[in-house]
Amino acid sequence: MDDKKQSKVALQRIDYLTSELLRHARLYYEDDAPEIDDREYDMMLRELEELEAQYPEFRHENSPTVHVGGAVSEKFSPVMHEVRMESLQDVFSFEELRNFDAKIRQTVGDPVYSVEPKIDGLSVSLEYRNGRLVVGSTRGDGDVGENITENLLTISSVPKTIPEKLPLLEVRGEVYMPHESFLKFYRQREENELPPPKNPRNAAAGSLRQKNAEITAQRNLDIFVFNVQRIEGKELHSHIESLDYLKSLGFHVLPSYRRCKTADEIVAEIEKIGSERTGLQFDIDGAVVKIDDFSLRNQLGSTSKFPKWAVAFKYPPEEKETVLRDIEIGVGRTGALTPTAVFDSVMLAGTSVSRASLHNEDYILERKIAIGDTVVVRKAGDIIPEVIKVKSHKQGAEIFQMPTHCPSCGAEVHKLPHEAVLRCTNPLCPAQILRNLTHFTSRDAMDIEGLGPANLELLLKAGIIKNAVDIFDIKEDDLLRLDRFAEKSAQNLIEAINKSKSNDLYRLVYGLGIRHIGLKAAKLLCDRFRTMDNIMKAQYEDFLSIDGFGEILAEEAAEFFSHPQTADLIQAFRERGLNMTAESIALDDRFAGMTFVLTGTLDGMTRDEAAAIIEQHGGKASGSVSKKTTYVLAGEAAGSKLQKAQKLGVPVISLEDFKKMLE
Repeated sequence: MDDKKQSKVALQRIDYLTSELLRHARLYYEDDAPEIDDREYDMMLRELEELEAQYPEFRHENSPTVHVGGAVSEKFSPVMHEVRMESLQDVFSFEELRNFDAKIRQTVGDPVYSVEPKIDGLSVSLEYRNGRLVVGSTRGDGDVGENITENLLTISSVPKTIPEKLPLLEVRGEVYMPHESFLKFYRQREENELPPPKNPRNAAAGSLRQKNAEITAQRNLDIFVFNVQRIEGKELHSHIESLDYLKSLGFHVLPSYRRCKTADEIVAEIEKIGSERTGLQFDIDGAVVKIDDFSLRNQLGSTSKFPKWAVAFKYPPEEKETVLRDIEIGVGRTGALTPTAVFDSVMLAGTSVSRASLHNEDYILERKIAIGDTVVVRKAGDIIPEVIKVKSHKQGAEIFQMPTHCPSCGAEVHKLPHEAVLRCTNPLCPAQILRNLTHFTSRDAMDIEGLGPANLELLLKAGIIKNAVDIFDIKEDDLLRLDRFAEKSAQNLIEAINKSKSNDLYRLVYGLGIRHIGLKAAKLLCDRFRTMDNIMKAQYEDFLSIDGFGEILAEEAAEFFSHPQTADLIQAFRERGLNMTAESIALDDRFAGMTFVLTGTLDGMTRDEAAAIIEQHGGKASGSVSKKTTYVLAGEAAGSKLQKAQKLGVPVISLEDFKKMLE
């Protein structure tokens, strides 16, 4: 190929790689929804670096090789970083690592390094003034981050104060989701048939960048602090000295860090960290090698993107090939059909694996998966098994087709326009029944005391109930035939069932388990239509007109209440005496037309309790501050919402002010 053609090919490839890498960086840093894994991204970036080195005239101004990924979301106020939060240059082999060491030695002689695990999470800054945390922020693009102080305060291992009242201390850390928390969160998402997180890093980033700090608090995040960015009032000379000092102040510092003097020692320590990787309760994706002495760091300086005194050694992902033997279809609580791959057992991250979720129909079609194929599997975040691609297709095998009818009850399945999953249309489908009944009888729904999962399963096995309607036909004699029930406990359960018949309508609507219709949406729906008859007659446009409903909620409600099976179910409940009318919960309308935003910790009252009081008096509780906000009710440790209110001139009230308004 002549030089002109070669240059043209190089230019096209540079344009493509730049565009794709910027797109993937947005998905990773800003949307917390990556499409490719870190290794694929790193390899594309490495290829772009090599092409730009050969053809520097073709490099784009915004090339990802010279800029830190990430941008500031409009959800949060910006924070300028006084000290740039740099990323690290990656190396993928011990040969590259030794080259890094040799280059350092040419400049500074015989350095001492710190070698430590590279935590896979979201990088944040914590700024303390006079011993008190004042600002917490994300890395963003390295120069400007997002103010997420309120969310960081929900992490118990983030010190709110430190024992030494230094004029200034800014530290850098990595927020992560421990494996136990990730598994719990993953299973919750699966049970609610919501898209599960791809890995713990993705889950941590999405949790930390929530507009509502209460959601962040529920996710059980943690942090490791690994660097001093700025300090006043104390002099530190080396990295390891600074980590020891931070530990003495109460910070959770990196779980291990070791001084190494030679390349051989560095390699040995990296291999040791890698060998211990599967036993850790958090994700690491590599090991970081840094010069320990701060004066040598200053001497070496940084490029536009990386410090010259550190590199990150990236571990290759553990992937195994195996043969796909079957695809099983499960049916979830809301009727979602989930395909599961069954394959020959392989060892991954220290455990034997033979099954993995294939998520949905689109996932199978995109990868052209067929039974009999040789597939590549791995564990996302070393935890959740997943099929990532087909290595080779079985000759003559056809791409797997999802069923057109529910494998449990035979009803037709359908797919809504905004969803990737197929769903059974039968609300009385046996495969969904136990989880549906558990939800139906739960505290926020029909609130039938004594009818939890264990008793429901017992009643199902005994044939006393087959669906939610049968609950209201249970007789005391039915219960007394079961070992678990004595006369008193049987009477109590019958009383609880009869009591539930007079519940407010929103409890029944919520108990029906309609996709995306949570407790708040059920209340809004019942406040708008007042009776079940009106709800059953409503069309998509009627649901869309509810203040607080969007297109997805309106679609789900219209779809559910239009099914003949739903009409039969509601009629059966009506015949058994269940209340079909919404009660009026308003005590008065003193807050009519007002919108409150709650932030911080309220002494002696939860935010949910305060929101309920506001609604009982005709007002509305919102999760975000705008010019339309009437009041911001601020408690202890109020964060970005308080700052935004002050910036917009929205009145801020205390809990005492709020209580006076109620007198």
